[in-house]
Formats: sequence, structure tokens, C-alpha cells
Amino acid sequence: MMTNNKPQVIVAATAMTAIVALAWFVVPHPAVPVVLAFLPLGALFVLSQTFWLVTLFVLFSFFRIHEAFPVLYSLKIPLLLSMGALSALLWHTLISRNIKVYWHHSLTWMAAFWLLVILGIVFASNKGLAINLFKGIYWKIIVMTLAIAWLVNTDKNLGRIAVLIVLSGILIGSVALSNQANGIGLVEGTRVTIGRDLGSMLGDPNDLSLVLMFPLAFAIGLTTTPRMNIFIRILGAIAIAVLMAAVIATQSRGGLLGSLAVFGIFAIKLIRSKALLITLGIIGALALFAMAGISDRASGGAAEEGIDASAMGRLYAWEAAFYMALDNPITGVGLNNFYANYFFYSQHWDGLNHAVHSTWFGVLAETGFVGLIVFIITITSLIKTARGTIKRIDLNPLMYSPSLNACANAVYAGLIGTIVSGTFLTQGFNWPIYILAALTVAVNFVEQNHSQNENALSQTES
Repeated sequence: MMTNNKPQVIVAATAMTAIVALAWFVVPHPAVPVVLAFLPLGALFVLSQTFWLVTLFVLFSFFRIHEAFPVLYSLKIPLLLSMGALSALLWHTLISRNIKVYWHHSLTWMAAFWLLVILGIVFASNKGLAINLFKGIYWKIIVMTLAIAWLVNTDKNLGRIAVLIVLSGILIGSVALSNQANGIGLVEGTRVTIGRDLGSMLGDPNDLSLVLMFPLAFAIGLTTTPRMNIFIRILGAIAIAVLMAAVIATQSRGGLLGSLAVFGIFAIKLIRSKALLITLGIIGALALFAMAGISDRASGGAAEEGIDASAMGRLYAWEAAFYMALDNPITGVGLNNFYANYFFYSQHWDGLNHAVHSTWFGVLAETGFVGLIVFIITITSLIKTARGTIKRIDLNPLMYSPSLNACANAVYAGLIGTIVSGTFLTQGFNWPIYILAALTVAVNFVEQNHSQNENALSQTES
């Protein structure tokens, strides 16, 4: 028996026409009905491309691609991507349930750290600074950390995000090298930056080196993984050359040490002789620091006797961070409050506030001793997870895809590089460590699914 849907169709058509007419009356522009007509198609696109929207938003937010290429700046691409990504996430997690939500013990510790950060905002010495950073960046980091962990749930998605990270690294590295060649935005006359006029994070050579170091681990992973597609391996090799040249151009000691740590993790897997490994490591470190021209830097160069001014500045900042935590052991001085509190806690005031230039001391100052302990436990949990995943993959590498193998080693190397460079670079409340955390959990989830499927298949065959 057929039902007559004509009345419903008429009502729906009338309602849509009324909505278009009302919108056109409020905003009398000929583009309004066209936009409204395409709105359903746009909604369908957003809901069907959640992975790409989330991934591109994270890449634009971290690599600041729109700031490296100013022609994109006025397009507000990160804002548009964030709107689409958040809408799709809400739909697929709360309504359609197409995104499989799961939990991991490392996320538990990370969630505990997030709660401490939020608690610190309530008791921050300058609530305005803390709230502004949280509203501007940190809440997005929290949401996208979970989104990456839940969305990157297949070998294909792991391969996609690894390649996109490497391509983004090539873009930023190429701009940095172009700026160096043309003498654009140099700090101290020799240290390369990007986007200083926009107040970009890339405008600080130390932060720029951090951004460049992040994709380095993925580039090495794609290049050294057996059975990887030859074109992907070539792309990885190109990225290694571009990224290392750009890191050297920043003359950042923290960036160079972090990069060496990343290379070291892969070298341990590839080089069996410990003596050869140590020898190559020493030669490589000396060569990199020589090529970077660290001794020629205006700050921290060979012209400064004893402990250079750059190093002493860090020691003074770390001392101030300790006193901040000593005065506020449970909550710290609050998110984004170290710089504003430097005057009150520094024992060596020189007329200027200074940045902390350390992940560990930054977390200590802004979340207290409790926050630092939870942060260290989180990092430890992530490293154990990454090592366990690699160990299981190495037992039977042919059972797993090259993409999974490459990403497993890349996130582990990236974590180690973050720990090393974190001594000199402020990363506690920025994108890299959270992206690595999300990918560590995602890689572990994909590997566990492979193992379970393999075990189920073996039991079925037996």
C-alpha cells in the first residue's frame, strides 16, 4: 500500500522557501539564496570529511601555514576548518556514533593534567592571561588531541597523516631557507625566522626549530621503513634534507639536540655496533653545531666568556620558575602567567621579563609541583606505550603495514626528541607533545586491533 507524501513535500518546500525569503529580507543580498541552496551540500561535505577537516585544522594551527604564506592569512582558513571540524565531531560522536570513542590509560593521565591546568586558571595570578590562552589555543588542543586519537584509527589514516605532516614540514622548511637566503626576518643577524611581522610563533628561532623538528621524525620513519612505497621514501628523504638545513639555520641549540635525539633513536635500530653508533653520534653532533655556526651567535656564541648570557638567562628563568612553584605548589601561577610573574620571583632582575625556555620548568611554574608530577607521569606512560607497540611490531613486522611501522617508530622518536629539546624549548602548552600523545594512542589502538584480528583468525583456522 502506497502512502501519499504530497502534503509533507508541500509543507517542507513551503518552509524552505519561507526560510530563504526571511534570510533574504534580513540580509538583502543576491548571494543569500545561493548560499542557502548550497548549505545542505556543504553540511554533507563536512560530515563526510571529518578526518580531513580535523587533520588540516591541526596542521594549520601547529605549522601556522597561513602565516608562512601571508596570501592565505586573510582567508581565515583555521577558523573555517575549526568550525567544520567541531561540527562534524559533535555530530559523529553524539548523534551518528560513527566515530568509535575509546579510552587509554595515557589519556587518563593527560586528562588529569588538563584538569590541573583548568584549576590553575581559577587561581591564576592574572586570570585574564590564563583565560585568553585557554580560549585562544588550549581548549582546541584538548579537543583535537582526543579527535586525532579517535579518528586516526586505521593504517590508511596513519599513512595519510604522516605524509601530511612531512609535506607541511617541507613547506615551512622551504620558507625558512628562502628567508635565510634573502636575509628576511633574521634575529641577531644570523638566526632565521618566519612571520615576525604577524607576531607568529614561527617568529622566534627556538620555536621555529621545534616546529621543524616535529616532522623530522616522520620523515625519517617514512624513509627507513622497509616495504614503504618508493615515492614516499623519496619524499621523506627530501624532507630530511630540507628540515635539517632549516633547523641548522635557526641556530637553536635545543632544536639541534632534539634533532640529534630523533636521529639517535632510528640509528639504534639500524646500527648494531654500539662503538660505531657512539662515534657517529659524536661526529654528527660536532658537525651539526659547526654547520649551525653556534659559536658565531650574538647570544650564546664563542665571543662570550664562561657561561654565556643565553645560558645564564635560562638558569635565572628556571630559578624564578622554581620560586613560583614553591609559592604556589598546588596550582602554580596559572596558564601563560610565567612571563608576567618573572619580576616578582626573579633573583636577577635586569629590567626585563623573560620567557622560561624550558618545558619542564614552564609546567612547574604554571601548574605547580603537582602539575609537573602528573605531566612527567603522562610522558612516561606515553613512552611505555610507544615502546610496547614497537616491541610487538618488531616480533612480526610482516604482519603490520609499513605505515603503522613507520608511525610507531616516528612517534617514539618524536617523544624522545621532545624530552631532550624540552630542556631548552617551551613545549608544555603547545601542539607538538599533544599531537604526539594522540598519535601514540592511535598507533597503539591500530596495532592492538591487528593483533586481535590475527588471533581471531588463527583460532578460526585451528
